[in-house]
Formats: sequence, C-alpha cells, structure tokens
Amino acid sequence: MIESSPGDGNLKNGEVVFIGAGPGDPELITLKALKVLRESDVVIYAGSLVNERILEYAPEDAEVHNSAYMNLDEITDIMVKACAEGRRVARVHTGDPSVYGAIKEQIRVLEENSIPYRIIPGVSSVFAAAAALGAELTLPEISQTVIITRPEGRTPVPPGESLRELAAHRSTMCIFLGVHMIEDVCRELLEYYPPDTPAAVVKRASWPDQEIIRGTLTDIPGKIKAAGVRKTAMIIVGRVLEPGDFRASKLYDAGFSHEYREGTSE
Repeated sequence: MIESSPGDGNLKNGEVVFIGAGPGDPELITLKALKVLRESDVVIYAGSLVNERILEYAPEDAEVHNSAYMNLDEITDIMVKACAEGRRVARVHTGDPSVYGAIKEQIRVLEENSIPYRIIPGVSSVFAAAAALGAELTLPEISQTVIITRPEGRTPVPPGESLRELAAHRSTMCIFLGVHMIEDVCRELLEYYPPDTPAAVVKRASWPDQEIIRGTLTDIPGKIKAAGVRKTAMIIVGRVLEPGDFRASKLYDAGFSHEYREGTSE
C-alpha cells in the first residue's frame, strides 16, 4: 500500500484522494475534503449521486469528469495519466466511500501503478437518515448493534448475510439499495422481527427534497408503493425508532463514576 502524507500536495508523481462528499447537503462535506478539492487539478465525481454544488469548491480550471458515464478502466486511466503528469486527482464519492463506495477496485489499480492515494471519510447517508428521523441508532437495553447491509440483487451476498439470517439478531438494521424491493425486504425481516417493529424510509436524506415515510414492517411496503419511492432511499428498522420508555445510559447517570466524574450516592 502506497500512501501520501495528509499534507503533501507536491508529490512528483501526483496523487489520488478519495473524498466522501456526504449524503447530499453540500455543507456536510468535511473541511479536509474541501481543502483538497480546492487544490485539485482533476475531479472525478459520482454524478448520479453527488450533489453537483460540490463542484463549486473545485478550481475553475479543474478538469472534471462524471463517472456515471464511465467504466472502471476509463476512470483509472484518467487517474494514472493525471498522476504521471504530477497532478492531484480528487475522486469524489457520495456519503462515505468505505460503504458501498467501490473504491478498493480503484485502489488496486493505483497500487499496481505505484500511485500514492489516501481516503478522506465523509458523512454516510445512514447517519443523515438517522438525523432526519431524530433517532439514536443505539439505545441501552433496546439495541447496541447496528447492521449495515443490502438485499441480494444483481450483486450476490456471501453465505450467512441474507436479510433473513441477519434479522435473527433483531438489532437496528440500516438497509441500502433495497427500497425498490421493499416487499421482499420486509418479508425476510418478518421471519424474526415482530410485525409491529418500527420501520422508516428516508429518501434523499439531507437534500432539499428529502422525504420521510414511517410505519411498521407490516404496513410500510404499501406506504412506499403509494409514495412511489423506488431509489435513493435508506431503510431503517428497529425498536430504536419508537422506543417508548427506555433506560438512560450510564454515561450521564449521577450515580455512575468514571475517569472524569465521581458519582453521587444517595
């Protein structure tokens, strides 16, 4: 693995910086990513998902490519050529590139060509959706585990990772790329979750046209069908969405002692 140091912008052979641009709101990009964009010579962005207002942060004379119209070879060819010319490439992904970002296949090519790269994390749509719902994904004695997954489609899932098998944990589940098959998703989850388990779908989390649909595993498929939501949406399932009365955490319990505070005793 060949990495450049975080502040090195003058590499002889150029570099590629993978940027998590966030879920949609251009203000959710990190300051580090913003700085890199402003100093980049080439920008390759996932045009089908990244808010094009992000491009306003790039220099006016930057070479810009929309990867929605490109295959892997075309993308990496641009990277390799630009870096050979000593230029910096900003590879802009939606959300956080570590989740369904398809970055490792690009990194493999960079490593084969001894091209330095680094990754700047971003705000995932998982967390933008949770924020939109006013939800905490982990609550004491309700759920301390979050499963981030997707249903099987054209891309198969490994053994043991089907929605039905994961549902056995009854933890908070955040499901990408599944709203178009919401009936199948809920059918699998109902193998283990109770029928009244809260479920929500957040379409285009953090965008101006964000849409929230709430229900249960039983009725949300009908609500989604009626709303006509078919893509760009996050499904969140679990009791954390409607916990009712729940026990507060120990973190701020007056009687709980820790490194920074001595608990009180009655």
